[in-house]
Amino acid sequence: MRTMALAGFAAVALSTAAQAAPPERVQVTGEIIDSWCYLTEIMYPEGSAHHQCAIWCAAGGIPVGIKGDDGKVYMVLKLGADSTSVANPGILEIQSHKVKVEADLYVRDGINYLTIAQVVNDEGIVNLTHDEYGIQPFGE
Repeated sequence: MRTMALAGFAAVALSTAAQAAPPERVQVTGEIIDSWCYLTEIMYPEGSAHHQCAIWCAAGGIPVGIKGDDGKVYMVLKLGADSTSVANPGILEIQSHKVKVEADLYVRDGINYLTIAQVVNDEGIVNLTHDEYGIQPFGE
């Protein structure tokens, strides 16, 4: 039920954003993040320390974002031609990675939404935080 609600939210957000203004094709570079841990700071939310938790959250339906090198956070509504917006296997594979994506950007009420056409570059996990923070959520 929770997954259906989140999928419905993503569909409504996409359709609402599409009505608000036409999208702009952009390239965004940044780290794929788990939006819940990033927003709440419930645990260290970035890099290798948070990788496993980020996969679990995305698989459980928590929205995924990109923390852009430009300082903005972008909510990911769709990846490629895949119709799965919740627990998307493609997103799970790149969780915590630094990526460059080509996407359509929708902005509504100060929130940035992306429908990703393709991942142009995937550098893997480059934000090595586990030395400092341990592996979350288990830590030391």
